[in-house]
Amino acid sequence: MESLKTNIGLLTLLMVVTVNAQEMKPKEVPYASIPEAPTTYSAGGVVSRMIDGLGFRYYWATEGLTEGNMDYRPSEKGRNIAETMEHVYGLSVLILNSAQKVPNDRTVEKEKPSRHELRVQTLINLKTASNLFKTSEDLSAHKIVYKNKKGLTEFPFWYQINGPIEDAVWHAGQIVMMRRSDGNPFNAKVNMFTGQVRE
Repeated sequence: MESLKTNIGLLTLLMVVTVNAQEMKPKEVPYASIPEAPTTYSAGGVVSRMIDGLGFRYYWATEGLTEGNMDYRPSEKGRNIAETMEHVYGLSVLILNSAQKVPNDRTVEKEKPSRHELRVQTLINLKTASNLFKTSEDLSAHKIVYKNKKGLTEFPFWYQINGPIEDAVWHAGQIVMMRRSDGNPFNAKVNMFTGQVRE
């Protein structure tokens, strides 16, 4: 009888561990390659493609970084790689909120992802935003809106292009430069023009 109870207990434990393992699948990380280009052109499609280009660059700028790389900073006053990634994450939130047509609420303190989740969440934000913009028929509806205690401040969509999107591309390049300076250059087989990795 004791043996039967032990076996039932072990079987129950095994089932719980298996179910939990299935529920904790790692998040799929987009942008190892750039998605296939659309066959037609639209304003939303162009913005989507710009974000895809950013996502592809950021994926490879941050792929294979070590814990030591994350702490590298080019000067005492400059951001280190982890801090730069935190900034890009914040930009990805701005891009996503504009895509979703929701304000950036500065009245509420939001929890930031851990250092290890920064990369994944940034790439997911960019992919989600890209998918939303791809089907957008009116970019003027995708303003950048800030909400604070005094109310709302709105900026037209043009600021999304020269602001968060281009700023994030800029910082992806900084990460590439910093990791190279720290002795861990990014994959030389990555082709930014085609958005693919050479064999």
